[in-house]
Amino acid sequence: MDRLQSMRVFQQVVDDGSFAAAARRLDMSAAVVTRLVGDLEEHLGVRLLQRTTRRLALTDAGEAYLSRVRHILNDIEDAHAAAQAHAQEMSGVIRILTPPIFGVHVLGPLVAEFGRRYPNVVLDIHVDSPTAPPVEDYDLTLLGATDTFDANIIARPIVSSDGILCASPDYLRRHGSLQTPEDLTAHRCLRFKSQGGRTRSLRLVNPEDGMREVEIPIEPALLVNHSDTLIRAGVDGAGIISQSIALVSGHLQSGELQRVLSPWVTGTHTLYAALPSRKFIPTRTSVFLEFMTEFTRLVVEKRDLTKR
Repeated sequence: MDRLQSMRVFQQVVDDGSFAAAARRLDMSAAVVTRLVGDLEEHLGVRLLQRTTRRLALTDAGEAYLSRVRHILNDIEDAHAAAQAHAQEMSGVIRILTPPIFGVHVLGPLVAEFGRRYPNVVLDIHVDSPTAPPVEDYDLTLLGATDTFDANIIARPIVSSDGILCASPDYLRRHGSLQTPEDLTAHRCLRFKSQGGRTRSLRLVNPEDGMREVEIPIEPALLVNHSDTLIRAGVDGAGIISQSIALVSGHLQSGELQRVLSPWVTGTHTLYAALPSRKFIPTRTSVFLEFMTEFTRLVVEKRDLTKR
């Protein structure tokens, strides 16, 4: 028995004065209304209504029960209205979990503009890289994945960009330029180390040659599990790095890094925003998600140098 529904039906029967009238108002059959009230009386072990051919009358127990039911149902309606108002209001806190790399390159640049547009929304950003992100504990969780990513969680893609190879001008002056992917074997390659990731070979794809693939064996000169450290080492001339163009575009524009082996790419990297549930997403979270998507895509499109 749905006790809450039975309580609502009981209240409606009393207010309308008959089972038939309550049934019409609730869009139920009279038989269902009669059964729900009967189930409620059976559950309580007491008669709530005196039924005669002419009218319905509350028993003493029914009178006392109805008074409590009205308070309960009113409180439920108030709670529902408050929850809806809270969800629609553009204020409050958005809790976000992000790895350090997206905290620096995605969230950091948009905080000021989002704050100007929505001054009553507080971004509570937690920077961490847990092996199993506690998605259910946050309003949004930023996740990075390659083109082989198969998400088992509710996640929305924010932006995708190619992974490219690049090095500093100083490194290329000292070690020479690269003409073919096979030239990588004679260069210092700096690799990002991820759980289960391959570090002693590099898969390259040529989008201008029918997506032709080659696999190049390499001996890494550096292994690191922190993207900003890898980029910094590349900028300082330590070797050749593979990174998403979205993360190194600023260094490409400034001339601190130069792309090598264009048009070869190392895959597609996608930023996802994971949600705890598709239901009951507060408006402020939806608005922030749309803002982050638009802001990040515009930045990537503006800085994308791969088409030059």
